[in-house]
Amino acid sequence: MVDDEAPARERLRRLIEDLDGDYEVVGEATRGDEVARLCIEQSADLVLLDVKMPGIDGLDVAEILAGLEPPPAVILVTAYPEYALAAFERKVADYLVKPVRFERLREALERLPITTRAQRSAEPEAADAHRRAHLSAHYRGGVQTVPVEQVLYLLAEQKYVTVRHADGRMLIDESLKALEQEFPDRFMRIHRNALVASRCLVGLEKCADGTSLAVLAGCDERLPVSRRHLPDVRRFLRNG
Repeated sequence: MVDDEAPARERLRRLIEDLDGDYEVVGEATRGDEVARLCIEQSADLVLLDVKMPGIDGLDVAEILAGLEPPPAVILVTAYPEYALAAFERKVADYLVKPVRFERLREALERLPITTRAQRSAEPEAADAHRRAHLSAHYRGGVQTVPVEQVLYLLAEQKYVTVRHADGRMLIDESLKALEQEFPDRFMRIHRNALVASRCLVGLEKCADGTSLAVLAGCDERLPVSRRHLPDVRRFLRNG
């Protein structure tokens, strides 16, 4: 846990102690420049990190921690909601606003597919455990976040990507290629400008002109499948 305010650290510690799960606080720090050393010494799997601290702020610390091998998961815990967009751009696992509620902390921890540092050292592919849990968009000074698990499809339009999710849509300023590389097991490319959630892809619909449309569970829309990607989609559905 990293926070320059002792009451904030104590509150987090009490919340963690009340959780059902094998969670152990292995170290505490009050300054950002102490964190990397502490993580290495204590083999930390997760860092609960404040944003505004003496020395290096939490956003910069998150970037430093991402360079550790293997890197710990990072959840930012702060009184400043306006830093959420910058936080998710640094691929933190979650963003909690103080005062942290018990249920919100439990949800954040349960969502994390954390393995131990020893397991991640032995299994390089487990680095995927530190992908973002949310996608985020900045709107009029606020931030909208959507859990990745609720995304139905991603559609590139000019320099933005439309995120179609269970409750609607939002625009994010990211590239489709980067999202495909970050979430290779969650999304499948069906067109040069479209990725669909693999868990939602349930079928193909043949059109009179010979083209094919992807059928997604939980979505009334049909998305065009390009000739180039049609064999992969068919193979996925066949082996599904």
